[in-house]
Amino acid sequence: MQSVYFDDSQTMSWVLGINDRNVSYLEILLGSEIFVRGNSISSDKPSFFSDFIDRLIKVAKQRECELSESEIFMEYQLLNCDDSLIKPFSKKDNCINVSSKSVYPKSPKQAEFINLLNLNQICFAVGPAGTGKTFLAIAHALSQLLTGKKQKIVLTRPVVEAGESLGFLPGDLSQKLNPYLKPLYDSMEYLLTPAQIKKLEENGSIEISPLAYMRGRSINKAVIILDEAQNTTKNQMKMFLTRLSESSQAIITGDITQIDLPKKSESGLVHALSILHDIESLSITEFSKNDIIRSRIVKEIISCYDNE
Repeated sequence: MQSVYFDDSQTMSWVLGINDRNVSYLEILLGSEIFVRGNSISSDKPSFFSDFIDRLIKVAKQRECELSESEIFMEYQLLNCDDSLIKPFSKKDNCINVSSKSVYPKSPKQAEFINLLNLNQICFAVGPAGTGKTFLAIAHALSQLLTGKKQKIVLTRPVVEAGESLGFLPGDLSQKLNPYLKPLYDSMEYLLTPAQIKKLEENGSIEISPLAYMRGRSINKAVIILDEAQNTTKNQMKMFLTRLSESSQAIITGDITQIDLPKKSESGLVHALSILHDIESLSITEFSKNDIIRSRIVKEIISCYDNE
């Protein structure tokens, strides 16, 4: 039986959660029963139990808050990694402040992406679902808007399912696009109240636009987020990237394993990644399945499809 003792009740609460609610998740993750007695936690397996809990204690003390399941899962994944390959990241240095909330990186790759967002005019983030790339893009954009560094946020994506022809759909342009941009709005709703979002929409600070409608525009003092970029064509990606003025920033997110274009069409995202990597003030962050923080089962599902 391995036992780990906590120095104080606050740290114990950060690791195990309020009313020990993280214990059941730890049992599922480790495949063993866990016993909590006083200021200690014990288990007879796996062999790395003590090292894992010590790691969680260290992270909890750094972040000074209760660990979520996704954060626990990320530390579980990093446990077997070569520590020399993992870049340390600081909670304070990589924080994104949005209104009354603070967004912290939950993995080294997220910390890298946040840092690059602050340094570059064009930022690509590619990788599987559940890595947090879209959420961080939205958080960064809102932070830039609310601090006055940018005047608006433009949200766009290729609408492959509707063939970029939205005229046949009912409602105005916003109503037609909302179903396609729902993942972006989900992130906003986590960070802002509905009233705050509505106010930003009404005063034009948040704009939604089909990718095809951006041709001929020059967008100033804005953060432009292109989501699902793997479904752009080569010409669409070129058109999008050339809309930027010096005062704007573009964030492009996508997953090159989820391309819905006709087989004969080359993905604009894949093409861009292959030719733009040497441009100054342009960054490319590549997330992998090891960076998935959404849940353990999502990582396992993606692994199954990758190994098919």
